[in-house]
Order: sequence, then structure tokens, then C-alpha cells
Amino acid sequence: MPLVILTIIIFVTVVLVVFAFGAAVATPSSVLGARLRSLGGQATQVPEKPAVKMKERLEQALDPISKAIPLSPSDVSRTRAWLIQAGLRESRHVSYYFGARLLLAFVGLTGVVAFSGFSSLSLLVCVPALGFFIPRFILKRMIKDRQQRIRIALPDALDLTVICVEAGLALDQALMRVGKDLHHAHPDLSDEFHLINLEMRAGKPRAEALRNLVDRTGVDDIRSLVGTLIQTDRFGTSVAQALRVHSDSLRTARRQRAEEAPPRPPSRWSLPSLYSFSCRSSVSRWVRRSFRPITPWLVNRDGK
Repeated sequence: MPLVILTIIIFVTVVLVVFAFGAAVATPSSVLGARLRSLGGQATQVPEKPAVKMKERLEQALDPISKAIPLSPSDVSRTRAWLIQAGLRESRHVSYYFGARLLLAFVGLTGVVAFSGFSSLSLLVCVPALGFFIPRFILKRMIKDRQQRIRIALPDALDLTVICVEAGLALDQALMRVGKDLHHAHPDLSDEFHLINLEMRAGKPRAEALRNLVDRTGVDDIRSLVGTLIQTDRFGTSVAQALRVHSDSLRTARRQRAEEAPPRPPSRWSLPSLYSFSCRSSVSRWVRRSFRPITPWLVNRDGK
């Protein structure tokens, strides 16, 4: 037990020191922050908006906290890939993610110590572990939601691409035009098409840009579409015909998934509705039980 208390005290002390150092650096009026900025050669900047300042302070405060977690390059690259699939492409989001995990674990540990002390070892282990894994659950949910939105938007995007290709546009220009048209209806897929055009403008081959699209989304329908486009480009077949056939297959697969999905209760079946149904059934049972003794008398009376 003393070893557990000593470990917790060391952990809390390290977190507080790292957080205090990061807050001191992030504060504009801090002497330490001014000294570090002067040593780093940072020039005086134009005053920014409060929202931008708050974002920068949050990034500077969470960055040292995230670095307190020992990570391997494979963990960082895997987390970076997950964040990209969730639509969070900037490098600062990695610091936000790991900083949030450590911060929630510390909040959970502090809450357990404040309310129950050190009497329950299971709570001291389980609650911080739950806080540490909550951001990962949220990230996985964001990835699934984004993949579902892309999967729903893909057939419509392919139909527009077929129209643009048949009108005489090249595939690159058709993707750029479709991305602009889908900006409001399907922003996720529109952003991915925009990134494809940026990569091809930067000099990447079309096949590599399309494979990067698969890595950024992680959607099976996108992977099959990319394979179709690469084979079409390699063998010189009709792009419009290949896209039309692939769009029809995607719609068929989506319809089959909808038919195989288990039926869901209607949205009107909320908890109050279910409670009222249970009350009605209990009332009806009570009425039948109450009138059961006089039922033979009523039957005999009607018979007379």
C-alpha cells in the first residue's frame, strides 16, 4: 500500500510540474515565457483574436502534457492515421489527443482520491484507466461516423463524375468539379476530392494520390473504386462506363446492407411511451383480476 501511494504522489507531482511549466510558457505576461521566446528568436507579433490566442494557449499547454507519455514511433504513426481518418489532419491534433488522455486520467484519479481516498485500489486503477481510454473511444466513433457519411455520399459523387466525364472533362477536372458541387451536401467527400487535386498538382502520380485517398478514409467502397480507376487508367478502357457500373454496384450493395440490417424500433418508442405501455398492461391485468370473481355470476345472469 505505501508503494501505491508513493507512485500516485510521484505521478501527480510530475503532471503538475509539467502543466505549470507549460502554462508559464503559454502566458504572455510570464517572465519565463518571454525569456524563452526571446531566446528562440521570436519577433513581436501582431495582436490576434481571442479565439486564436485561446487555441494557441491550449496547444502550448497540452503539448508538454502529451510529451509526458512515453510513445513509440509506431504508436504515433498509428494515432496519426486514426486522426486523419477522423478528419483531423493537423499535427497539433496529436498533441491534443494525447494531452486529453493524460488529463482525463489525472482528473479521474483526483476525483477518486477526493471522494473515496486510497481505500479502494480497484477505483484507483479503473477510473483513471477509463479516463485514459475515453478519447480513444470518441475517436473511433468519429471515424465510423465519417466513414458512414463518405459511404453514403459516394454513389451520388460517382453519378456526377460520370456526367462530367461524358461532358468532355478529364478525370482530374471532373473530381475537382464534383468536389466543388458537393461542398455543402457532402463536405467530407468534397474535402477528400480537393486533397486529391492538390496532390496531383504537386506532382504526385494519379495512382499514388488515389491510394492516399484510401489511407485517409479507410472505406472499403473507396478502396474498390480506386482499384477500378487504376485498372481503367492502366488498360485504357472507358472511365465513364467503369464509373457507371461501379456506382450501380455500390447502390446494390447499400440496398442489400439496408435489407440485412436488423429492424429498429421507431423513434416514437421512447422511454415515456414504453412506460405508458407497461402501465396500461398492468392496469388491464388488475381489471381482469378484479372482475374474475364475479364473472360466473354475470354469465349465469345472462343465461337466465
